Amino acid sequence: MNKATDLSVIAVDPDDVGYNDSSNAHFSAVLDARLSRRSLLRGGAASAAGALFGSLGLAACGGSNSAAAPVAPVAPVPSEKLLGFNAVGKSLLDSVVVPVGYTASAIYALGDPLSGSTAAYKNDGSDSDFENRAGDHHDGMEWFGLDADGKPSAVATQRGLLAVNHEATTDAMLSSFFLHTNGGTTTLPRPAAEVDKETAIHGVSVVEVRKVGDVWKCVQDSAFNRRVTCLSEVEIFGPARGNALLVTKYATNAIKARGTLNNCGTGKTPWGSFLTGEENWNGYFVRNATDDAARGGDKSVAALKRYGRNQGATSRHGWESAGSDDKYARWNISQTGVSIDGSDDYRNEMNTMGYIVEIDAYDKTRLPRKRTALGRFAHESAAFGKVAAGKPLAVYMGDDARNEYIYKWVSAANWDAADANPANRLATGDKYLDSGKLYVARFNADGSGEWLELSIAAPAIAAYAGYKFADQADVVVNARLAADAVGATKMDRPEWCSVNPANGEIYYTLTNNSNRRVEPASGSELAPDSANPRYYIDMKGTVEQKGNPNGHILRMKEAAAGAAATAFSWDVYLFGAESGADAGRVNLSNLTSDQDFSSPDGLVFSPYTGICWIQTDDGAYTDVSNCMMLAALPGQVGDGKKTTLTYPKAAGGTLAVDTYVGKTPDANSLKRFLVGPVGSEITGLCETPDGKAMFINIQHPGETTAQANIGDPSKYTSQWPSNAGYGAGKRPRSATIVITKNDGGRIGS
Repeated sequence: MNKATDLSVIAVDPDDVGYNDSSNAHFSAVLDARLSRRSLLRGGAASAAGALFGSLGLAACGGSNSAAAPVAPVAPVPSEKLLGFNAVGKSLLDSVVVPVGYTASAIYALGDPLSGSTAAYKNDGSDSDFENRAGDHHDGMEWFGLDADGKPSAVATQRGLLAVNHEATTDAMLSSFFLHTNGGTTTLPRPAAEVDKETAIHGVSVVEVRKVGDVWKCVQDSAFNRRVTCLSEVEIFGPARGNALLVTKYATNAIKARGTLNNCGTGKTPWGSFLTGEENWNGYFVRNATDDAARGGDKSVAALKRYGRNQGATSRHGWESAGSDDKYARWNISQTGVSIDGSDDYRNEMNTMGYIVEIDAYDKTRLPRKRTALGRFAHESAAFGKVAAGKPLAVYMGDDARNEYIYKWVSAANWDAADANPANRLATGDKYLDSGKLYVARFNADGSGEWLELSIAAPAIAAYAGYKFADQADVVVNARLAADAVGATKMDRPEWCSVNPANGEIYYTLTNNSNRRVEPASGSELAPDSANPRYYIDMKGTVEQKGNPNGHILRMKEAAAGAAATAFSWDVYLFGAESGADAGRVNLSNLTSDQDFSSPDGLVFSPYTGICWIQTDDGAYTDVSNCMMLAALPGQVGDGKKTTLTYPKAAGGTLAVDTYVGKTPDANSLKRFLVGPVGSEITGLCETPDGKAMFINIQHPGETTAQANIGDPSKYTSQWPSNAGYGAGKRPRSATIVITKNDGGRIGS
């Protein structure tokens, strides 16, 4: 594109866009037979009474410091009362609110330097060298301990590495406006200098943190500090390595690719490496309006459509317009070359994105590896099931888009405890993550379910009329199409998943679905089902929000075979809702004002306390409260009851949906722990092994600011964390915070 083109503001959350037009049943049809779903967060006044505002002045990587309270001896574990803190009230304040007795401090924000030669961050749009700075939109995160000598340690509590995802940018129109001096360019072509900044702030960072006295700090000049961006070289592993589907001008042998993109949820392997999920990568690519014909209408057209790139699709940022350099050309996935295999253009470039990527946080000399065997879709987190010697490993994953699926990977190799501390972590990843079986879930209305294998040998896949699969590489690269073929259940945006260390049950957040309807009028709309049972109208001020605006949390229990099981049972642990919503249709979990929430997203079980931490990314309830984090002590699948939801039909009659609702939580098993600043999402969580320091991420504060107001800080909807004394300037910044308990105890007690 050579001429300037005005583009409208992106008003739709890219997570909430669906491309699944298969005829497969939706989880709502399953949950129909089990429950109804939605009213979460609207009870009670926005009060911060009894809460302590986080002291967010601790400098990241060389900034100013804020001392935490002295650490007191911890009480014996048997006398510890989990969830003993007073619940935090809902809040609309531009600050981090935590319970009395806790302190929250920012330590690592957008732009913080990762090398001694990188200048301090000015935060006025003039900064450069983002390849050596913290990226933007901090998301999933994992802890990797270091002993006093800088060696990997599973028990270190005073020093370690944080591997942090940097998902995206705070956008208006095309540009990441807080990143640029004047707010950036909103027409095409985009200036190369702006695009170079924006590509550099995506990806992953690894940063060393240490506890100095009672204060946590980043180590600016640590030899471990590292950035991986969407331009960094990576390796392809698994069935798609060397396959024709991944041939590009950059890598004609299809064994390497460039970068990782839109990194969201995370995972940590039993052998000590970092897993990062590539989520909404498709929107970064552009296709010409005549590309279907250029491709001769071959099967790649069906695959591109299923992954949200019809011909004529525009890109999220216009990076392809910044010049003729190859690093910009790669974002145009149209067939522009004359080769048969795609070795002279980037028609296959999008096939190199959408994977779980393994990174050795301790060793920056090893290239990240894309684990194609785990499937290609909008990945959130990757959660390992309970590990048992002599048994295969299971990895649970979700595809975050409306009406997409839940997946499981089962390794061919059985777990060997000798692999827990290998000399080469990525080689160990080859052993467990390249060979095995990929499954997708089907949920039944009676509370049972099946894992359906995605294999080229499966008759439904081999004979699928919608797409002709060539081999197993084709199956994993086009996992969505393979899941369509076997009849997987469509879900309400599967996001993070986590495994309860107490019993091995798997929890999935299903954030929301605006396309749920009692009587669907289009192919994108779905009736409620047992696993996605709710349809209701939620009011945000005077605006009607229809469908399942508040989301729910699903949990699954594997059959006796454990990781290798192909059958499971399920129920709905919690339904998001306002406390004052109808208990018979919406607030099915009977949430109170100290517990109500909307749009669950991040979900992490602490391996040290067993607490389930629930984080929200909400737009439905933000007139009442900013996004939040709750602490939960859940029970088990089947501890609640069967519920039937009945919906009237316009022409008469009713739709009855059976679902299974978990045991109603009380004040001792679910309560609000934290509320974030204005416009932010709460995401990412990891802890030191003693459970006394918790790191979480505050993503995109102030994202509702209008680009036109970039020159007037008084019009920013958030000024966090600078309004808490952290860093230069007033532009809001995504950041990692550390939470400690003032008496030195474990977080959540």
